[in-house]
Amino acid sequence: MSDFTLPEDKAGRLERCSVFYTEAVPHNHALGLRLVDVAASEATVELPYADFLVGNPETGVLAGGAVTTLIDATCGTAVFLKVGRLMPIVTLDLRIDYLRPARPGISLTCVAECYRMTRQVAFVRALVHQGDKSNPVASSQGTFMKLEE
Repeated sequence: MSDFTLPEDKAGRLERCSVFYTEAVPHNHALGLRLVDVAASEATVELPYADFLVGNPETGVLAGGAVTTLIDATCGTAVFLKVGRLMPIVTLDLRIDYLRPARPGISLTCVAECYRMTRQVAFVRALVHQGDKSNPVASSQGTFMKLEE
């Protein structure tokens, strides 16, 4: 992965990270993940509802693996935003609590915040919702390691 600094302005950060989403991570692109907002240490990503992501055809609920990817990708982006540049990172631990089934036919939105950074490890928390942050689908806590200093 090329190492490059993220722009200071919000629009520039959103654009640079969006290009990374679509060009550098084919899995994110295949799932249709879309970066919708960024802040200094926070990312918001949307996973559009799609029939090919359904885990149980009888209920229409999205597969847990797609939700896990949404959370992991959003948390990783929050780390990039906190560090201020794209760099190699790995997920050390990602705990996900599924709080309720997602409603079929509705996109999922994940908001992740990198709230603490040591020299090599980033600590991130996230919530997944379907438009109502007070009624989340899942919550998550994760740690990520920077692979270079």
